[in-house]
Amino acid sequence: MIPFARLRRAALLAFAIGLSLGVAGCGGGSKDTATSTTGTTTAAPTLKAIVVSPDTATVAVGLTQQFTATGEYSDGSSAVLGTGVTWSSSGAAVTVVAASGLATGKAVGTETVTATVGTVKGSAKLVVKSPYQQATGGGEHSAALKADGSLWAWGGNLNGQLGDGSNTDRPAPVQVGTLKTWTSVAGGGRHSLALRSDGTLWAWGFNLNGQLGDATYSDRPAPKQVGNIATWTAVAAGDAHSLGLRKDGTLWAWGRNFSGQLGDGTTIDRNAPVQIGTEKTWVAISAGARHSVARRSDGSLWAWGDNTVGQLGIEAASALAPTKVDSSTWVAQAAGAQHTLAIRSDGALFSWGDNTYSQLGTIGGARSFPVRVGEDTGWAKIAAGDRHSLAIQANGTLWSWGGNADGQLGHGTTSDRATPLQVGTAQNWIQVAGGRLHSLAIRADGSLWAWGRNATGQLGLGDLAAKPQPTQVP
Repeated sequence: MIPFARLRRAALLAFAIGLSLGVAGCGGGSKDTATSTTGTTTAAPTLKAIVVSPDTATVAVGLTQQFTATGEYSDGSSAVLGTGVTWSSSGAAVTVVAASGLATGKAVGTETVTATVGTVKGSAKLVVKSPYQQATGGGEHSAALKADGSLWAWGGNLNGQLGDGSNTDRPAPVQVGTLKTWTSVAGGGRHSLALRSDGTLWAWGFNLNGQLGDATYSDRPAPKQVGNIATWTAVAAGDAHSLGLRKDGTLWAWGRNFSGQLGDGTTIDRNAPVQIGTEKTWVAISAGARHSVARRSDGSLWAWGDNTVGQLGIEAASALAPTKVDSSTWVAQAAGAQHTLAIRSDGALFSWGDNTYSQLGTIGGARSFPVRVGEDTGWAKIAAGDRHSLAIQANGTLWSWGGNADGQLGHGTTSDRATPLQVGTAQNWIQVAGGRLHSLAIRADGSLWAWGRNATGQLGLGDLAAKPQPTQVP
C-alpha cells in the first residue's frame, strides 16, 4: 500500500506538468501573432524618371507655356508631381518659374525646360518665335498683328490711318489701343480696316469717300466699329474703297466708286457697306487702286471696276459688277494699283494689267487677259504693290519683280526687274505684303522684315532711310 504522502507528492507533480504543457500551448498561439506584426514591411517605391509635357511647345515672344511633370516609379506606377519639383531653363530665351513650371518666351530661340527632383530630371523643348503673325502695307503706312492679339502700326499718319489717336507719323511700331482681340488687318491708301475675334469690323483713317463705312465722311484717328454686324470674316482695302466678306459668304463694299470698283452696278460712293449681288459663295477678296478682284468657292475669279489698262482681265473698258475673268480654277489672287496677279490650281502664276514697270513679270506692254509668268508651277502666295509684285514659292523662297526705284524689290539695288528674281537666299518665308512703294514679309519664325521706300517711316525701323533689301523690324 502506497503511503498517502507519496500519493500527494505524485499528484502535485502531475498538476505541475499539466500546467507547464498548457502554458506551452498558449505560447504557440502567441508566436503566430508576433510573426504577423513584427515581420519586414514593403519598401516605398522610388522615383526613377520624370516625363515633362508637352515634350515640345512653341510660343511667341512675351507669351507663356505651362509645363507639367509626371513621375515614373520603381513599382511601375506614375503620378503628377506637385511640390518638390524645381524648374529651370537652359538659356536666356526662356524664363521659367522654378516652383510652377510656367515658362515665358523672352527672345527668339529654342531652349530646354527641365524639371528636377533630387537627382532625377526630365526635359522638354520650348521654341520661341518672334511675335508677328500678319502684316499689311498701305500707301505710306504699315500694320501688323502680334501673336498675343495686339495690333501695331507705323509710318505716315496724316489722316489718322495708324489708329493711335493722333496725326503724327511714326517711324517705329506703336500699339493701336490696348485690346488684344484683333485677328486680321488691311491697309488702304490712307485708311485701315481690321477684324476682332468677336467678328466685328473696325475702321480708321481717311474717309473722304466713305471708305471707313461708318455712315459718315469724317476722318477717324482711332478705330471705330462699322455697323453692329458681328459676322465679318475678311476685309480688303484699296486706295479709297473697301471690301468685306461675311460668314454667310456674302460680299460687301463701300467707299469710292467713281470707276465702279464697288461692284454695285453704279458709280456712286457709299459710306456704309452695301451687298454686292446675291451670291453666297465668295471666299477671298483683293482691292486695287480702282478695281477689285474676288474668288468664289468653285475657284472662279471675278473682277470689276476700272479696266483702262486691262487690270480686270476682260475685254471691256470697265465693269460695274463682278465679271468672270476666264474659265480657269484659281487658288489665290492679288490686286496692285493697276495690275492683277493670280495663281492657278496647278501652281502656275499669271498676271495682267499695266506693265509700265514690268510688274507683270513678262516682256511687253499692258495685257488685258491672264498671261503666264515663267514656267514654274510651285507658286504658293502672292502680293502686289503700286508698281511691283511679290511671290512666295512652295519651297519658302521669296521672289519679286517690277518697279524698284525705292528698293521695294529687295534685291539690294534700285533697278527695275522684268522677270521674277529671288530675294536673298532664305527659304522660310510664309507671308508677303506689298505697300505702295515698300514691301513686308514674315518668316516661319515669326520675324517681320521690311524694305523699300521709308520717307514716312513705313518700314518701322525707327528711321526714314530707304532699304533696298529685307531688314528685320524690331
